[in-house]
Amino acid sequence: MKKALLLLVFGVLCAPFATFASEADLVVPDLRQSVFDGIGGMNGWDLLLYGIIIIVLGLLFGMVQFNRIKKLPTHKSMAKVSNIIYETCKTYLLQQGKFLIILFVIIGVAIGYYFLALAHLSIPKTLLILLWTVLGILGSYGVAWFGIRINTYANSRTSFAALKKKPFDVMSIPLQAGMSVGLLLICVELIMMIAILLFIPGESAGACFVGFAIGESLGASALRIAGGIFTKIADIGADLMKIVFKIGEDDPRNPGVIADCTGDNAGDSVGPTADGFETYGVTGVALITFIILMFGETGLIPNVGFASTLIVWIFAMRVLMIFTSVLAYLVNQAIAKAKYSKKDSFDFEAPLTALVWITSIISIVVTYALSYVLISDLPNGLWWKLSTIISCGTLAAAIIPEFTKAFTSSNSRHVGEVVSASREGGASLTILSGMVAGNFSAFWKGMVMMALMAVAFYTVQDIDVFGEYPGIFAFGLVAFGFLGMGPVTIAVDSYGPVTDNAQSVFELSQIESIPNISEEIEKDFGFAPNFETGKHNLEDNDSAGNTFKATAKPVLIGTAVIGATTMIFAIILLLKGTILSNGQSLLQIELTDPSVILGLITGGAVIYWFSGASMQAVTTGAYRAVEYIKKNINLDKAEADIEDSKNVVKICTQYAQSGMWNIFAVILSLTLAFAFFSPNFFVAYLISIAIFGLFQAMYMANAGGAWDNAKKVVEVDLKEKNTALHDATIVGDTVGDPYKDTSSVALNPIIKFSTLFGLLAAEIAIELIIHADKTGEANMAPYIGGVFLLIGLFFVYRSFYGMRIPDKPIGEEKSNPEANAEEPGANHQEDVKVNAN
Repeated sequence: MKKALLLLVFGVLCAPFATFASEADLVVPDLRQSVFDGIGGMNGWDLLLYGIIIIVLGLLFGMVQFNRIKKLPTHKSMAKVSNIIYETCKTYLLQQGKFLIILFVIIGVAIGYYFLALAHLSIPKTLLILLWTVLGILGSYGVAWFGIRINTYANSRTSFAALKKKPFDVMSIPLQAGMSVGLLLICVELIMMIAILLFIPGESAGACFVGFAIGESLGASALRIAGGIFTKIADIGADLMKIVFKIGEDDPRNPGVIADCTGDNAGDSVGPTADGFETYGVTGVALITFIILMFGETGLIPNVGFASTLIVWIFAMRVLMIFTSVLAYLVNQAIAKAKYSKKDSFDFEAPLTALVWITSIISIVVTYALSYVLISDLPNGLWWKLSTIISCGTLAAAIIPEFTKAFTSSNSRHVGEVVSASREGGASLTILSGMVAGNFSAFWKGMVMMALMAVAFYTVQDIDVFGEYPGIFAFGLVAFGFLGMGPVTIAVDSYGPVTDNAQSVFELSQIESIPNISEEIEKDFGFAPNFETGKHNLEDNDSAGNTFKATAKPVLIGTAVIGATTMIFAIILLLKGTILSNGQSLLQIELTDPSVILGLITGGAVIYWFSGASMQAVTTGAYRAVEYIKKNINLDKAEADIEDSKNVVKICTQYAQSGMWNIFAVILSLTLAFAFFSPNFFVAYLISIAIFGLFQAMYMANAGGAWDNAKKVVEVDLKEKNTALHDATIVGDTVGDPYKDTSSVALNPIIKFSTLFGLLAAEIAIELIIHADKTGEANMAPYIGGVFLLIGLFFVYRSFYGMRIPDKPIGEEKSNPEANAEEPGANHQEDVKVNAN
């Protein structure tokens, strides 16, 4: 398959090209041209240079949190389990690193050839762009690695803290870990982007930004999709054993449990961390691209000083949001400690909700204050209008989690409905009522996003300085505002995998069965442990983790979709600026244009294919995992054989990577195919995948969240484990697993990668059209597009028929069950070599 992908890329390079470059023309203005009287006449370059101090302080705060967590007490039995989970995660990440190298070679060939052969950049400049592409990949990969390291420290510390009488630390430790991840992620991102702004020559900086964005998007796509497939194969495999063998959630005899713990990090830590890193970067690149295309030296409305001021203002705002997030966290911790530290029980969701709202309010106040200081001298009241637009996004990042909780929280009416339906109607009504929650949630959150974007548009529509396209910049700023409280958004998202793992660590450590354990803990740690209360608090906190994992997903997908509009705008400007020999522009974006209607339909089709393909990889992988676990589980042992656990991890890794290869091949080849068919068709296609993807993601994420927490209600609140009701909700949860943690979350990087790589693909297609128009030769683009379409359809076919569960003759399984079990990890269609050792 790798050879096929390489041939696919080289196929692009065989086409006849002349000189054409857009990324190469994105000249970042000299930031010294912007002077801010409100801070003593300091220029923009110096302001961002001093801003690095705040970024470094943010990094130090994150590292201090890391060290605090590492030094927290835990029992050696729990630390041992955490270390096993980390070592397994490390093996997985190393394998993913090899995978990313191959992906970079594929994309790097296209990028290198584009800038060398088409844009005629010098070799040093091209190598600089490739360097930033690599740094983008390494950024996504590095923050993901940091995330699993701190989370696997925090899980055992949280698990041990649960043994204390007061549960405050059960909430506080995962949140500390999340803030550490969030701050490191945002600070690393900002240092990289500000380094491009300050130290890369303006004529190369624009292209470096695009290379950086493609790199981090590539890294996030691979880690998010493969991690989502991995984690749900393991989760389903482990969960179904509860029904088959009537064993506990994290029974150590189940070989799937270690794989499930690894998956909690691969899917719920590695993926979201890389995704957040990419989302923050791509949104910034989209805004910079818009500003340069509008106000740069060769922009529609050249005004280099204004462009410089806007860029500095945006990044100054981003830098200060590090301070506001830390301040909000410290304020919230002080309030939470005063309210909850001495209580025997409390709602674990309450302090997380308070943190989101405190951060939102502080961020909005700071947005107006900083804008007044920096840009109050701009005409038309721009300082408060732009602040209002950003605040719409910041409000969205607080309001949307509230709507998410209405459909996924254990305390919500929709989750209560799922439980009630399950009690009377079994798994069938479990699934149907969860679908209802997902569909209603997509409606309400779609309306919230629409309303806030409408406010943003009406705020800026009368400002002449933005020419014909005020709405595009407004939507880009809304996406920016979504991420204004980025460290906190990432923190509450990272809370989930820690709480999930903490519960597993408790069970896998078998700490209760250790002789004289109560006396040992009281002697060594100074408190008498309460095991029953500890287990209850961990399960209850896991429910809060499920809810807040769900709250971050619509924020990230919403940012992707809104930010994608700004990148699509770049393609529209390319089309508008391309005039053919007959005097007509290439731009024909009208609803009456057949190519636009066809593009809209095609985008929807691709979203539904992706949802099916990603779930197919989970389904077949889970089938193999269940098959292997059922054959090898030994309930007479105290714990599972370590080799059996490794084999389950091997199955998960194999199907995650095999599924990812198919998906990547389809996305790459269809992006090229549709761009070559017709640039106008392609713009409609990109708009369509953004809109369809938004609603598909919200529906799937919240249906899955409702199913997950319905199971938690049965286990924690109703205490009805190992009943028919519990079995029904387990089935609902296993359906929701790939919904919420595979397909929905992976739509975010898919949309952004398609848009970013699509910009380059559209430029190649436009050049082919120009070449044909000037020479009178036939336009080869549709024919080349046809080849890529066939390649894409082959991988679409392969994403099901190359991954499907094999047919078995009726009665064969009953007559010879032993014959049906294959070697662990064996692919019935094609062997995929995976090193899981």
